[in-house]
Amino acid sequence: MIDSHCHLDHEPLLSDLSNVLKRSKDIGIKKLLTISTSFESFSKVKNIVNEDEIIYGTVGIHPHVSNTNTITKNEIIKSLKENPKIIGIGETGLDYYYNNSDKEKQITSFKTHIEAAIECDVPIIVHSRNAEDDTFEILNEYKEHNTKILMHCFTGSKKFSEKLLALNSYFSASGIITFKNSIDLQETFRSLPINKVLIETDSPYLAPVPNRGKKNEPSFIDFTANKLSEIKKISKLELINKTTENFNRLFFQ
Repeated sequence: MIDSHCHLDHEPLLSDLSNVLKRSKDIGIKKLLTISTSFESFSKVKNIVNEDEIIYGTVGIHPHVSNTNTITKNEIIKSLKENPKIIGIGETGLDYYYNNSDKEKQITSFKTHIEAAIECDVPIIVHSRNAEDDTFEILNEYKEHNTKILMHCFTGSKKFSEKLLALNSYFSASGIITFKNSIDLQETFRSLPINKVLIETDSPYLAPVPNRGKKNEPSFIDFTANKLSEIKKISKLELINKTTENFNRLFFQ
């Protein structure tokens, strides 16, 4: 299995990293992608990726902090090229639910990340909440560049997913698909092509059932894999093999 999105620089994961890694390996996790969200976050990610061979990382600024963390395309590219274990750009995107940052600054930051990802030919990890129209319109502006898009913790509508599929996007399922009130989301993932689906924890957030309400960690991805295999009506082994293959295709080909 591969946890395509976690935050190992956040507590309580960081201070317990050796045990988090052991539990991850015990359930069969082969790769962990730890995601940058700010300048401070990336300074930690750069060190964390060297802690174990299964850990990889990204460079990026979350829309929540795009007011205070302004980054240039060249800064992103430089950070990416300095370490071969930094394999993606993000987490970036738009969040109109919390609006912690000005919308225009979110949009400017998002476009900067996209342009860096295109230039480096690496995946961009996209956060989108209450911003389906703008997210699609911006990504669609770059469609001729065959941008490698990963919609992280996808909770969007089925219509949104269909529009994103036209851009060759990938979609990552989090523990939210295990929640009782996620019927529409489950149906959306049922409709998605299996070769476009990944799994993630977004730990330490969004712990899946039966651990909902607890601090999440990568090893809990097992519960998400179980549920997604039920939704897709395939064996858990096939689900794991397919999502692993999809991650490796997206990030290493």
